[in-house]
Amino acid sequence: MRISAGVEMLQLNARAFDQDIILNPTLVWNNNEAILIDTGMPGQTNQLKEALGELNISIEQLKVILLTHQDLDHIGCATDIQKKSNENIIVYAHEFDKPYIEGKLPLIKTNASRMSNEELAAIPDEIKYLYKNPPKVDVDIVLKGSQMLPYCEGIEPIFTPGHTPGHVSFYLRKSKTLVAGDALVLANGRLMGPVKQTTLNMDQAVQSLEKFLHYDIEHIICYHGGYFQGCPKEAILKIKEHITTQGES
Repeated sequence: MRISAGVEMLQLNARAFDQDIILNPTLVWNNNEAILIDTGMPGQTNQLKEALGELNISIEQLKVILLTHQDLDHIGCATDIQKKSNENIIVYAHEFDKPYIEGKLPLIKTNASRMSNEELAAIPDEIKYLYKNPPKVDVDIVLKGSQMLPYCEGIEPIFTPGHTPGHVSFYLRKSKTLVAGDALVLANGRLMGPVKQTTLNMDQAVQSLEKFLHYDIEHIICYHGGYFQGCPKEAILKIKEHITTQGES
């Protein structure tokens, strides 16, 4: 789905826990560079290749991978993309999630060694394999503090911890697009906060939403749910108010 010139929301079909899901990596590109934000589940490289091909872009043209965080449905294809590239792809991620993405520490949410036999037995075999053999990729450049990435007229990382310790969203300055990662989700056309069941620190995640209010946002891409059409700031304020009210009740 074309969001604006040089910004495309991709759609990758996956199945997890007997449910069909759609994942939405973001491609940002111009004549000189192509940047992929998040990479889908392990095993989705061919889908990703086809989605890029529809835009006349090959995997070999990718120069940069920006990872919002450590979850396996975001880092899944990164290593495979690196292997297929003719050039070295630069991988960015936040310093707090870096050791998990590189496999030096087990992924926090899908650590099979912390699960009981009963919990493991309840997981479908294809997902169980990923828990025991998670994807990993070397991070070339760590994201920390305030910085502007010199791609496609400016990509600004926004440190939005809570869903994971090193969760990062990205603001595309030229198109005024927020790539929210899992800091926000879209369900039935409604913009919502991060999913409580998969968010490690919900209070911190809600506080992170405050940062979005300082940006001039016209478009929001949620990795789960897709493209939000509406008034972003108004929706974010309602999310914060709703979650805060729930916490007080």
